[in-house]
Amino acid sequence: MSTMPDCDKVLLVQAELDGELGAAEAAALAAHCAECPICETAAAELMQARALMRDGLYQPAPEDVRQRVMASLSAARPQQAQSAHAAAPRFSQWWRGWWSNGASFGLGAACAAALAFLLLTPALPPGLTDQVVASHVRALQPGHLEDVASEDRHTVKPWFDGRLDFAPPVKDLVAERFPLIGGRLDYLDGRPVAALVYQRDKHVINLFVWPGAGDTPPQTAERQGYNLMHWSQGGMSFWAVSDVEAAQLKEFAADWRKTP
Repeated sequence: MSTMPDCDKVLLVQAELDGELGAAEAAALAAHCAECPICETAAAELMQARALMRDGLYQPAPEDVRQRVMASLSAARPQQAQSAHAAAPRFSQWWRGWWSNGASFGLGAACAAALAFLLLTPALPPGLTDQVVASHVRALQPGHLEDVASEDRHTVKPWFDGRLDFAPPVKDLVAERFPLIGGRLDYLDGRPVAALVYQRDKHVINLFVWPGAGDTPPQTAERQGYNLMHWSQGGMSFWAVSDVEAAQLKEFAADWRKTP
């Protein structure tokens, strides 16, 4: 019986996290991941591996473990995927497929996989909060931040006409030291959304907007070192995410809500 994963799109997950997919490709992959547990699990585990390495939340592995990992990376061959599956059935369901298909993402991807194998606990499928963070990280890759670059809301707002089935509100917050720098299309919660790009000093704030219900005050969250604010207002749902301090993101949300 074949041990290959039954999804041929899992190879695109790493490419998306590396910012190598265009907006349309990323949207299609997001829709696919919402229905595919293999790709969804792969995305969740790679995101956690990156966060683990970036935030320094892991401890150095013992020398014998380090040597085993390095030996495994050096000796990795397609035929070894079966034994790797026996040692780590959950993670290797999709990692095995990469080697069996002859694909290689280089030493960085291999190290991420090895670290995830050794250090990660089983991950839950990513929820909407994780999707927002993933979209923010992807947007920070070169060439992905803006589809329309402008500080003028009268340029950014009409750009969305015909591209979305709703008209997102676009506000000028330059007086509050959160200048608008552009906008783009993105894909969250199973639908196309507007992404408005603001800035505080050298920090980027992505504000995702799509139709919602009710009027709810801002709620805070933190994921992988990023701060988030979520609220509903005027028939729209808003998610703001950035690496600015939590107090500054709260200030941004408050300024947005009170600005006509």
